[in-house]
Amino acid sequence: MPPRRLSALILLGFASGLPLYLTGATLKAWLTKDGLGLEAIGFFSLVTLPYSLKFLWAPVLDRYVPPLLGRRRGWMLITQAALAVCLVALALSDPRISLVRVAILSVGVAFASASQDTATDAWRAEVLPPRFLGLGNSIHIGAYRLAMLVSGAGALILADRVGWRLTYLAMAALMLASTLGTLLADNTDDRAVAPQTLRAAVVEPLREFFARPGFLEILAFCVLYKVGDQLADAMTTPFLIRGMGFSLTVIGATTKTVGITFIIVGGLVGGWLLLKLSLRRALWLFGFVQAGSILAFWALSRVGPRLGMLVGALALENLAYGMGGAAFAAFLMGQCDKRFTGTQYALLTSLMALSRSFLAAPMGALAEHLGWSGYFLFCAVAAIPGLLLLLRWNRWGVPEPVIEG
Repeated sequence: MPPRRLSALILLGFASGLPLYLTGATLKAWLTKDGLGLEAIGFFSLVTLPYSLKFLWAPVLDRYVPPLLGRRRGWMLITQAALAVCLVALALSDPRISLVRVAILSVGVAFASASQDTATDAWRAEVLPPRFLGLGNSIHIGAYRLAMLVSGAGALILADRVGWRLTYLAMAALMLASTLGTLLADNTDDRAVAPQTLRAAVVEPLREFFARPGFLEILAFCVLYKVGDQLADAMTTPFLIRGMGFSLTVIGATTKTVGITFIIVGGLVGGWLLLKLSLRRALWLFGFVQAGSILAFWALSRVGPRLGMLVGALALENLAYGMGGAAFAAFLMGQCDKRFTGTQYALLTSLMALSRSFLAAPMGALAEHLGWSGYFLFCAVAAIPGLLLLLRWNRWGVPEPVIEG
């Protein structure tokens, strides 16, 4: 991979991951420190809704070409500039004086961030050859997670020393610096022609996708492939607190250090293996690793609160998540027609996000009914239907990259 493209992937991954906590956990910490009530803080969870609804305006980003830097890079630069401006405005706001202004600016950050993700995802799908989709996505995910660490734990530490205003100004400066990734990125306008009308940008991606053989099976696979580890993750924190009795300090330290480290390692290992394996074989292998990682928490529930077992379970879970995420992102991007990459990828990822939310909602009651051991066994079994759908692979017409060597 050319060094310039590698640098662009890292910087753009960092730019995509940076805003997430600034409208999530970090923002809620700010509101809590400023003495806001729990009811008001709870409602701020809604400001991240644009991440699930980005498919609604993705056709606009597919259809229109900004006057500077082309279709994908132009939208990336616009959204990054908007993010920097919104973060500066947020830094200069005071939740105790104008909570509505903070809420509006937070929605603005989430909207610009979700739009940046749409443009960046489309750019990666267009610029990366099929053989390098897994490795390129793993690099993006690694940089994304590093940025989350900076805007999460890093921002909290910084705020403790210099205050929230300077912290958010620092985050705005980092976002502005990340625009270098856009300037380094290849122009992909010659890879695909933009739709001629907005109506075509809305209708044609759906018509093209639904005309494919086995499109219902592809949609089912998008929902089910990672459902086992998603359901397990939905109840992992309550399990560690109530079921195992680990302290918040232990949970925070292990999830931040072991979790972030191994999810990055998993992504890079998965990306490297995708250079050696076919995408179908990689999805099989990583899917079994994902299901096996759930059984590590089942084992923890059987032996009790042992720190070494906790570290091992977290390491395996995040390693599997990173490996599966690299292959799954490569699969999703392989499903996109390059004329409508932004819209189709946004639709598929939004489908996965919405299904995760709905499927995870009743899991607390299920854990109460089955007990922790039974619950994690259920999650491991829930991973099997997605794997079985891979038996229908030949009907989907998924192009396989050429494996060299």
